[in-house]
Amino acid sequence: MVVKKDNRREPYDRAKIIAGLKRACEKRPVSMETIEQIADRVEAAILERGEPEVASSFIGGAVMDELHRTDQVAYVRFASVYRSFKDIDEFMRELEELIRRREVSPEAVRSRGKKGEAAQ
Repeated sequence: MVVKKDNRREPYDRAKIIAGLKRACEKRPVSMETIEQIADRVEAAILERGEPEVASSFIGGAVMDELHRTDQVAYVRFASVYRSFKDIDEFMRELEELIRRREVSPEAVRSRGKKGEAAQ
């Protein structure tokens, strides 16, 4: 079961993760195979917790981590919806953090494979 921000509970639905990833990756060089692999890794992270319920924030964070490693434009798209930025300043802070991380770890950008796929 997934515990939503308002404490509602709903069954886990892989299709929702795939749909969110597809929207974020639209017109980006990210294959459907990569999207499926991201969903697999998110599911594995959920199962590793070994708990009957998982917070939607955990799932969203796991998706954002995967997108950050895979395609930074898709990451920003997903983050802008997931985090519901209140204004342009919040959005700019997120972009600045992304740039800062990129400067600290430029090999993460270089290690990406073809079609935006993260190196395995």
